[in-house]
Amino acid sequence: MSDFDGLLELIPVGDIAKQLGVPEDVAESAVKQAIPAIIGGMAANAKDSGGAQSLEKALTKHATSSSGKKVAVKDIDTADGEKIVNNVFGVKKNEVAAAVADTSKGDVTKDLIAKLLPIIAPIVIAFVAKQFLGQKEEAPAAKEAAPSSSGGIGDLLGGLLGSSEGQDIVGGLLGGLLGGGKK
Repeated sequence: MSDFDGLLELIPVGDIAKQLGVPEDVAESAVKQAIPAIIGGMAANAKDSGGAQSLEKALTKHATSSSGKKVAVKDIDTADGEKIVNNVFGVKKNEVAAAVADTSKGDVTKDLIAKLLPIIAPIVIAFVAKQFLGQKEEAPAAKEAAPSSSGGIGDLLGGLLGSSEGQDIVGGLLGGLLGGGKK
């Protein structure tokens, strides 16, 4: 199972579909498109050392919020999710939602993606935090003493984007908006 699949299993697609009033297959499609967008946004932010340090700080803050199990939508802090979305995409969040929706072959709209991002962002960041901090604990002490670079977090995020969905969304559409991916 890929890391992307592991992350997808943590997303309560059925609950999200009910909350947003869409069929479950539409919610699942939207989630599969939105996850790479969030991860791609984090990867774009991690390309410079300041962004990488900021992201590492956010990951440390969110590391304890993941039990590794699917959560109910009612238990998700969507206000925190909105902050995460704002930090990841900044003023381009509406453009990102539109770009992600444009990749859809179905009923996934910009409005649906915009509503979905703050719901799944806390789950995505907690998952990435658990993966990243687990890697740091396994790293040799000499490596940990080295100055922080985007390599560690950048490599992890790149691995999560290794799925075809992630590469298509981030490389093709979001790359121009977020400054990463294909030029």
